[in-house]
Amino acid sequence: MTVSPPASDSPPPAEASLPPGPVAISRRRWWIHLLLISGYLLVAVVAWGRSGVHVPALSHTHRGLLIVCAIELGIFSLVFGLAVFASRSSRDDLLLRWRGGFWTVPLGIGYSVALRLVLGIIVVAVSVALIVTRVTTPEGLRDFFTVNRPDVEAIVDLSAMRQNPLYFWLSLTLVSFVLGGLREELWRSAFLAGLRALWPRRFGSRLGQVAAVAVAAVIFGMGHVAQGPVAMCLAGLLGLGLGLIMVLHRSIWPAVIAHGMFDATSMALLPWAMEKLQQIPPTLGH
Repeated sequence: MTVSPPASDSPPPAEASLPPGPVAISRRRWWIHLLLISGYLLVAVVAWGRSGVHVPALSHTHRGLLIVCAIELGIFSLVFGLAVFASRSSRDDLLLRWRGGFWTVPLGIGYSVALRLVLGIIVVAVSVALIVTRVTTPEGLRDFFTVNRPDVEAIVDLSAMRQNPLYFWLSLTLVSFVLGGLREELWRSAFLAGLRALWPRRFGSRLGQVAAVAVAAVIFGMGHVAQGPVAMCLAGLLGLGLGLIMVLHRSIWPAVIAHGMFDATSMALLPWAMEKLQQIPPTLGH
């Protein structure tokens, strides 16, 4: 008959009580990812706000525009690359898969039209509500929008857009679709990926992803602080719509195309719109 050895009262090996290493490492990597992505926009806004240089961000010439775009894209590529390297995020994490084939292009164009209509309806609805509730008058509202109109001159040189065809078309293509559409939607997808990875219970569900989109929209709006309060609000609403498109299709590309088309049509209309705005006489003091 074999006798079983007495049960040991010694504790289990120390390794069994340690937390799983890969999970801790993964969270640390995602924290680096999120800090890099968030810090990129924060540093850009602070640097812009303290620059004290009253010139368009995209310069006065097409050569200057190309240089600025190259610098901006280079800095973003470095930060984005470091963030992706740190987190080891995949194509699916960043929603980089092209889904829908050819129809992604007309879908993005359609979304850009829908976003412009929705923003217009929101502005009109808020304006009517303020007048009906007697918070302000039509004249006061007009004065507010005149004084606080988006400071587009902080971005582009309007005279160069009228007189320099190359500057104009670079603004509609390179600036709108690459510097605006692609870069900013890559930023948004990376930010959303960081939130999902670090707080999966809060931001992993469909409703949680909508909440994450709202957080990203607020930060995106703050990134337009140099253009004034109206531009900040409009950019935040636009960011909310673009983020919802991204979450709905599980891909950045409809949002990239919608964003690029939105910016391009806005750039194309800028010279005409600013000329009309300057013809509106202010009523301040009356």
